Amino acid sequence: QVQLVESGGGLVQAGGSLRLSCAASGRTFSSYTMGWFRQAPGKERVFVAAINWSGGRLDYADSVKGRFTISRDNAKNTVSLQMNSLKPEDTAVYYCAAEIGRIKIRANEYDYWGQGTQVTVSS
Repeated sequence: QVQLVESGGGLVQAGGSLRLSCAASGRTFSSYTMGWFRQAPGKERVFVAAINWSGGRLDYADSVKGRFTISRDNAKNTVSLQMNSLKPEDTAVYYCAAEIGRIKIRANEYDYWGQGTQVTVSS
């Protein structure tokens, strides 16, 4: 069982940066692949980025490549998402998720979810 709590969301102007963090409970955090997803109003939840258990494999949605960076600290049970050059279309609720196994990009393949944190990018 893993419990996830996101933080770091907020309001930022276009071109600005935010860093999201996800704190995980449980002794087996280092066993999990961690992902970030986002959901805009009226839209489905979509993949943003993921990192495997060791941090050796990363994956990003095309829409965020070159702007967002996912990282993890297994000693601190945290995963982060550094978001740079933010655009209004990045506005969404961002969710942290965990699952056992290789990196996946479908939300329904993740077992554990945080409550989400709102990111709003103004133009």
